[in-house]
Amino acid sequence: MQAISSQNSPTSPLLRVDGISVRFGGIVALDNVSFDVGSGQICGLIGPNGAGKSTLFNCISRLYKPIAGHIDFDGRRLTDLGSHQIAGAGIGRTFQNVALFGTMTVSENIMVGCHDRLDAGFIRNALRLRTASDREAQMEARAAELLDLLDLGDVAHRVVDDLPFGTRKRVELARALAVRPKLLLLDEPACGLNHEEIARLAALIADLRKRLGVTILLVEHNMNLVMAICERIVALNFGRVIAAGTPGEIRSHPEVIRAYLGDADDAGSVLEGAVQ
Repeated sequence: MQAISSQNSPTSPLLRVDGISVRFGGIVALDNVSFDVGSGQICGLIGPNGAGKSTLFNCISRLYKPIAGHIDFDGRRLTDLGSHQIAGAGIGRTFQNVALFGTMTVSENIMVGCHDRLDAGFIRNALRLRTASDREAQMEARAAELLDLLDLGDVAHRVVDDLPFGTRKRVELARALAVRPKLLLLDEPACGLNHEEIARLAALIADLRKRLGVTILLVEHNMNLVMAICERIVALNFGRVIAAGTPGEIRSHPEVIRAYLGDADDAGSVLEGAVQ
């Protein structure tokens, strides 16, 4: 993999996480976490297991409610919205464990993702009024675009459960893109993929940012992928931000080496072996 070039970030970030804290009983999952993601950036969120990465994703998705702090996105306060409003606000998400409708086809799964942006109402759908028919045509057109974009045309009418894991990952990504998001949250997109699939994934993510202008925040353990595609990286440990900066800065940061990668000598070789 080769590192992609950085884009200039605007003065006002698209996503601002400000002082987010979350507790589960006596366990502190996030402790005053703050960082920004600029429009058009690819930002990586790294840290050891239990660092709070998925908890933060769930706060952005409004699946969890923080006890302190707020999250602003594209001029709106996300912490004032319900989880059902997040897709409509312009945020798409994938999950570490692929969450698809296994007995539905690839096209049907993608069309499910269109509902938040093209909702014509249950009654009109039931009565099959023209509004519902127009809506269905828009969903089919959007699904066709994404099938082409993610090279899924050959499996469009295949049942998802019959597909290889790597293909199902692309289907979930297509469904997340169906809402035309400004922000795409990718939760361990390389998990379960082999080396060749990860290389293709890196190229795909970079291409999606270039072609769609989407901002991407990803949680990932694969350091080669993170170093290859991210302009900015935020490192968490025990629910706190321990470092934030460019891949080069994170590669040599002593707290990241100690907390995330363990032994300093081993960590140094891992980071130096990642994309230069």
